[in-house]
Amino acid sequence: MEGVLLKWTNYWNGWQTRWFVLQDGILSYYRSAEEVNQGCKGSMKVSALEITVSNVDSTRMDLSIPGEKNLYLRAPSSQERQLWLVALGSSKACLTNGKRKESVTEASPEALKSKKNELRLYCDLLMQQVHVIKTAATQEPTPDVEKLTDGSNLLSATCDTFIKTLEDCMKLSISTISLHEKAHMNDKELNNISKPTIPVMRSNSTEKKA
Repeated sequence: MEGVLLKWTNYWNGWQTRWFVLQDGILSYYRSAEEVNQGCKGSMKVSALEITVSNVDSTRMDLSIPGEKNLYLRAPSSQERQLWLVALGSSKACLTNGKRKESVTEASPEALKSKKNELRLYCDLLMQQVHVIKTAATQEPTPDVEKLTDGSNLLSATCDTFIKTLEDCMKLSISTISLHEKAHMNDKELNNISKPTIPVMRSNSTEKKA
């Protein structure tokens, strides 16, 4: 897939149009379509991307490789953003399916939030892919077998990735809860240690009479 997206550059220049190309698991961008042969201005591996969709701006999507790079993008319309999300999500699902690390990301509120965003993305992607398959199956005069095959393969990969992401989300939730419980226990122990022990004075039951 390829097309125009608005990229945030800086506070001086603001949003600038760039030509983006998604091919072979790599998202590259150029100053314009005419300058593609002159080399890209930047690129990102889709398999390493974290995709965040704005709930406020229907054209906005942020792409990031944690600790390395961020791209803040806007599509010309909400429909075009959806097309890019489907393309990126499909590419990411196919690339990460069967190649995911066994260990889940280190537990933190930010990591859990990122996984939840991924779940929403894959949920939208599944709905889009199911729609494509239904359209191909009911096409007149005969079903489009090629689209059915391609759509089924993408749907299978997305389902696997969705389930794996859901498992990661559950692991992060459990780990986060455990961390909070440990922190609470440590605070309780510290409070017990910091409390001074007051000696109890006991009087004899029998006192000598004067």
